[in-house]
Amino acid sequence: MSFARSLWKLLVGIKDLLVLIFMLLFFGLLYVALRASPDPVLGDGVLLVDLDGSVVEEAQPADPFAELAGQPAIREWALPDVLAALKAAKEDDRVAAVALDLDGFMGGGQPAMEEIGEALDAIRAEGKTVTAFATGYVGDSYQLAAHADEVHLNPMGAVALAGPGGSQLYFAELLERLGVTANVYKVGTYKAAVEPFTERSMSEPARENMRALVEALGEQWRDDVKAARPAAQLDLVMDDPVSAFAGSSDLAARAVELGLVDQLSSRREWEARLAELGGADDDAPGGFKRIELADYIALETPREKGGEIAIVTVAGNIVDGSADPGTAAGESLVDALERAKERDYKALVVRIDSPGGSALASERIRNAILDLKAEQDIPVIASFGTYAASGGYWVATAADKIVAPTSTLTGSIGVFAVLPSFEGSLDKLGIGVDGVRTTPLSGEPDLLAGPSEAADTLFQAGVESTYAKFLAIVAEARGLPVERVATIAEGRVWDGGTARQLGLVDQYGGLDDAIALAAAEAGIEGEPSVHWIARELSFSAKLADMFGGANEEAPAPDAFARIAGRPDALMLRAVSTLEELLAGPTIQARCLECAPVTPPQAAETAATRSWLARVLFD
Repeated sequence: MSFARSLWKLLVGIKDLLVLIFMLLFFGLLYVALRASPDPVLGDGVLLVDLDGSVVEEAQPADPFAELAGQPAIREWALPDVLAALKAAKEDDRVAAVALDLDGFMGGGQPAMEEIGEALDAIRAEGKTVTAFATGYVGDSYQLAAHADEVHLNPMGAVALAGPGGSQLYFAELLERLGVTANVYKVGTYKAAVEPFTERSMSEPARENMRALVEALGEQWRDDVKAARPAAQLDLVMDDPVSAFAGSSDLAARAVELGLVDQLSSRREWEARLAELGGADDDAPGGFKRIELADYIALETPREKGGEIAIVTVAGNIVDGSADPGTAAGESLVDALERAKERDYKALVVRIDSPGGSALASERIRNAILDLKAEQDIPVIASFGTYAASGGYWVATAADKIVAPTSTLTGSIGVFAVLPSFEGSLDKLGIGVDGVRTTPLSGEPDLLAGPSEAADTLFQAGVESTYAKFLAIVAEARGLPVERVATIAEGRVWDGGTARQLGLVDQYGGLDDAIALAAAEAGIEGEPSVHWIARELSFSAKLADMFGGANEEAPAPDAFARIAGRPDALMLRAVSTLEELLAGPTIQARCLECAPVTPPQAAETAATRSWLARVLFD
């Protein structure tokens, strides 16, 4: 009886604990919803473009349980939403000025910055003031600030302009010490995605490709900033920073002398300037009349649910299976395109911002686009974002024409697979491996003793077969001989400007240019209406959408912390790269070598998701 009573008390205690957890969950979500819901009424004043976090093509749903678990979440702003808000603000009489608060901005890629810069220029052309503030300006944040009428810098701040390029990690020696063998199967002299697993440093072909790429992107960045801010001594600052700042006891004041910024202002002084531009409001934060960007996007620029031109977004790594926005999951995108057949469109724009991924998923997405195109007999235009490389370009071959900014990263037409085996690890531990086989492929791939010659031959043949299909698809789509495509393939990455010269791109421009081209191809007169093809969300994503997300503001570090970047993001990238190795022999059309060109961003992995989300949904 004593045991039974103890068991009963234990069960009652577990029940009470579960009730308590779910009550906390309910009230926590209610709190998040009430705090995150936008103000249903917008006043007038300054549109505060407070870009805490990063700008991406397609924002991942926030983890609704992260805040409850005490884990901060960095906000992601969808580029189309930001552009739509700036376009609306240009004509909106309630918007007196636009303020760029870049203290917590973590970047978003050169093509995105160019598009936002053009939108800011259009606002200035309407006679509205654009003003920017930050404690530390670096590449992406300065590119945006250059398009402002006024660039304010915190007196404790600095400007550091490094240009594209950087380092990445190589794991060959580590894997050797651990006894792990990276069995690599690839096609393409320049397919450097596998080098982190096989080399101790960058190979000469990869270095040649990367140098040409970053130099082209660097020149395009300078051209954009110089055109927007011709008085800045940009070449001196970037090419000879020692001379530019030598002997200066005040880096912020020196930035003014070099024409990089207009004036030094504390945040309070900048907010006083915003009150001059948009009106004072002693009851509002900062003391000025403000329109929050999130509210403005939600209430003034909602994505249309019906239109003549459909837009489908292929953003993030291309993977098999299903996933929420921010990852280009083959199953999810195919389902969304299948549902899109229920509507009648006059054209389709495929917005691609992906370094590629699974070759199988890339082909599935391409076929789904072709099916919609054939069934509705409509033109298809591909629009490139920061990346449209490897598997991203594979998807783009379904389009009739391709529109891309000059600074996009594309090409990388190559295929690889990496299969880890652990014979060396087991040997170090004194563990033997043995067994019997009935055929040369029995028990293959053998991850313990290492793949056999027959398995190696089979995997390499699979990679070569996929590569041959890739070349044939590109050749047919671009109207080029296969031999010509082979010379510009080999896994080499190209900037958008060079890609057009090679015939991989038809026209320069952003999403608006692609929509205009689609309208012209479809014979649509006047301003075309658009419909964003949405995919089904997971339960956790629906919760995040219902409660407006649980994103927190990014911290505003001092200038040198901003210059130093995100060491944790570099480590996350290293972990992610090793996960690629352990994922197995999936044939990949992916441009992993594209990543170092832009500053590292924080990435969500299983380890970084909140424990509550993992318990409930994994």
